[in-house]
Amino acid sequence: MFDYYAIMKKLMFNFSPENAHTIAEFFFKNGAKFTPFILSPIAEQFFIHDKRLEQELFGKTFLNPIGIGAGFDKNATMIKMLTALGFGHIEYGTMTPEPQSGNPKPRCFRFPEYETIQNAMGFNNDGMNAIAKRVEALYPFATPLGANIGKNKTTTAENALKDYEKLIKRFKDLSDYLVVNISSPNTPGLRDLQNEQFIKDLFVMAKELTTKPVLLKIAPDLAVADALTICSTALDNGAAGIVATNTTIDYSLLPNAKDFGGLSGKVLTEKSFAMFEALAKEFFGKTTLISVGGIDSADEAYRRLKAGASLVQIYSAFIFKGPSLNRAINLGILERMEKDGFAHISEVIGSDRR
Repeated sequence: MFDYYAIMKKLMFNFSPENAHTIAEFFFKNGAKFTPFILSPIAEQFFIHDKRLEQELFGKTFLNPIGIGAGFDKNATMIKMLTALGFGHIEYGTMTPEPQSGNPKPRCFRFPEYETIQNAMGFNNDGMNAIAKRVEALYPFATPLGANIGKNKTTTAENALKDYEKLIKRFKDLSDYLVVNISSPNTPGLRDLQNEQFIKDLFVMAKELTTKPVLLKIAPDLAVADALTICSTALDNGAAGIVATNTTIDYSLLPNAKDFGGLSGKVLTEKSFAMFEALAKEFFGKTTLISVGGIDSADEAYRRLKAGASLVQIYSAFIFKGPSLNRAINLGILERMEKDGFAHISEVIGSDRR
């Protein structure tokens, strides 16, 4: 397969990360809208459909374990094209109740030599009502959709629960699962909500509002003991799973890092895996685990699956390596399954825990 992306990346990296993303969004959105006939040939090139990769989760069939992480399609404008590019699930958002512009620019930086991105976007999005209207035109959708939700920047900690209540009510019928985001470092005070009482109150409320699975996304910077306590509290009160992890504020991982925002990409790999593995040792077999953070290859995706992830998500690697990455990872997983004697992905998931 000719690597068109190598040429495209050189062009796109002449733009700021945010402007490049806006350009990509324009083509992804309008390509699917005005030339829908291109979706099938794109899918034929990029989508790997092999029964050995299929699994049932949350009442839906996931055709492969690779998803696009939250933050790439904040406003749910690219769902059709992302599906054609081979993703087995799409987590759109993060959405807030009211539209917000996010933090001041510049707020996103590339470090190509480290295949790393640092961002302090701050949940910039069109607001839940505008985004919900877009998803209403699609849902139910063949590809499983997750809704990643967060509070507005101006919402106080005392009123945060009300924001999540609004969001769950709005998206419970427009997603196959929801993810509570209280782990982004880019909204002041948000990570302070990673405490037992708030999490208990939130998931008790969520259970009353919907039967859809609601998961908790956590930060990689927590002490393991604290992460275990927080996740246990969430699961004891109705959480359907854990997404680990968000970006890190451990700036020692990257030379010349800015002193704000979160790091994602290759420098996050080991920190994210360490947190995920600690959680998997405790919770594998008890709940659904999704791993995200520094996954950029079939080897890394396979390691996360063996550690206990039912699904994995990519984002930064998609920017640095391009849309062929999905195909490469899925084919690579199949190759490793054959080598290890696994007939189905269900045998891979958690094999290091057994």
